Amino acid sequence: MTSMDWETIRYPVLLTLGVSALSTLIATTLGVLGAYLLSKSKFFGKELVDSILTLPLVLPPTVLGYYLLVLLGRNGFVGSFLSDLFHFSVLFHWSGAVIASILVSFPLVYRAARAALEDVDSDLEDTARTLGKGNFVIFWEILLPLSWRGILAGAMLAYARGMGEFGATLMIAGNIPKRTQTLSLAIYDAVQAGNESVAFYLVVLTSILSVVILTVSTKLFKKSHW
Repeated sequence: MTSMDWETIRYPVLLTLGVSALSTLIATTLGVLGAYLLSKSKFFGKELVDSILTLPLVLPPTVLGYYLLVLLGRNGFVGSFLSDLFHFSVLFHWSGAVIASILVSFPLVYRAARAALEDVDSDLEDTARTLGKGNFVIFWEILLPLSWRGILAGAMLAYARGMGEFGATLMIAGNIPKRTQTLSLAIYDAVQAGNESVAFYLVVLTSILSVVILTVSTKLFKKSHW
């Protein structure tokens, strides 16, 4: 490969790794919080809320991208607020790619975390409450240590999903080389331009990273159900 090819590959790889890491951190935090609240609460419409939180898992990425445009576009409720107050827009900015990745990866963490938390023996929680422990202490000292493998497995799946995000990212962040172009977008560009060598190396790299992440997450998920 030429030096230009390596430069073409380097930026999408670094951007994708960074975007996936940040989005996974945020999605994991929100996913664990949502999983805890829904697994330990009873209220009318709980199933509907659960469906809405899982919805990004089945909706086409372009639909998710459209929702993001409506919400975060310059005329959207959040987008106009950011523009008026901070003179900032997530459109055609790397932060848009992070938001898109959070949206598509959140359900993976949420579902895995909820399953892991619900697997914890409720008798342990009841015993802790009889000893005067509050909900935060129970979560931090009992639920989290006993369910961390399942949560980590979900987080790794979310990371892999974020790496492969295409449709929603394209709609909100665009495909700007050295600004918002992630791995999947770079692969698309390389194929469209007939640059077989760049497309091949990007595809192989993405495949290897995804296989490693999926293998480790599968082992963690199995161990969490022992």
